Amino acid sequence: MKIRAAVMYEQGKPTPYVVSRPLVVEDVELDGPGPGEVLVQIAAAGLCHSDLSAIAGMRPRAVPTVVGHEASAIIREVGPGVTNFKAGDHVVMVFVASCGHCAHCYGGRPNLCESSWEARTRGTLQSGARRLRVGDTVLNHYTGLSVFAEYAVVSQNSLVRIDHDIPLEDAAIFGCAVVTGVGAVVNTAKMPFGSTVAVVGLGGVGLSALLGAHAAGASRIIAIDVSEDKLCLARQLGATDTFNARDSKCVEAVRDATSGGVAFAFEMSGVHAALSTAYSILRRGGLVVVASLPEPKQTFSVPIAAMVSDERGIKGSYMGSCVPQRDLPVFLELYRRGRLPVNRLRSGTVTLDTINEGFDRLARGETVRDVLVFPGAKG
Repeated sequence: MKIRAAVMYEQGKPTPYVVSRPLVVEDVELDGPGPGEVLVQIAAAGLCHSDLSAIAGMRPRAVPTVVGHEASAIIREVGPGVTNFKAGDHVVMVFVASCGHCAHCYGGRPNLCESSWEARTRGTLQSGARRLRVGDTVLNHYTGLSVFAEYAVVSQNSLVRIDHDIPLEDAAIFGCAVVTGVGAVVNTAKMPFGSTVAVVGLGGVGLSALLGAHAAGASRIIAIDVSEDKLCLARQLGATDTFNARDSKCVEAVRDATSGGVAFAFEMSGVHAALSTAYSILRRGGLVVVASLPEPKQTFSVPIAAMVSDERGIKGSYMGSCVPQRDLPVFLELYRRGRLPVNRLRSGTVTLDTINEGFDRLARGETVRDVLVFPGAKG
């Protein structure tokens, strides 16, 4: 079938993207689903910093590719061997298609499934196939999803069914921002009720972590960012204290306000200064959870003796250490009850024709989560 999609032919084009046009919107041929695969009609897709880092060339991807990895959709056709889904199902898409039988999957850590990493490197679906092309040019699949398009063919292992009463524009954000941010709090950190928490970096993932900490009963939530608008939103979403990271005395002010530091600091911005701040505001025995994706060559050093004597820790968190089939239904139920108001994270909407402008706004730090919408996706 012929669809419209946003294709990235090369990485590292300069801003403003409205001029350099790193995403080329054009007609693309999409083959039908193979064994274990599903054809979905995309309803909504979030513009994420992970996509921005790929567009900017910070994180290598197989090109040309149809970009996008955070979305909600409606199933239109299932391939041979698919028994868990049917046409008409509403789904959230996740960017790790766990195989279910490797050591990580058996160990309850499907977010680390090796098969997904191998397919991502090659630019294929989990099966090894490619279903996209422009003329004679075969296109790669971006994280096995490629959701900046009207339709996509994906592995059934990339999908989680959701109830039809969940608005699809809100559901899209669960596929990356929510599963990563909330998961970092409840799964990676295993934050106890009543803990003191700081979130450094208030993008979609950071504010999702803030919402997760609030829902999980943190007694104090410190929000840190360079944007006063985002700090204002953080206060509305449950932050008890806010600090501007541009303040040279930010670390000192947080430590004073918390009588020595916080128990958990979540670094969500992907810059060295943010991780330094997060580590510096820990109390003794505290833990930094890093869920951002910085430039791959970035490093961070710590004074080892003090780390030992203070028992401070640093832990990575990928996709919120989540088991999507277990965790997403819980997060969605909390949303339904008003305890995870992720709809407040949506800054605005874009179309395929304005997607480059949307990434300009994201690069300038003006948005939390713009959402690409396809009004025709109903049912």
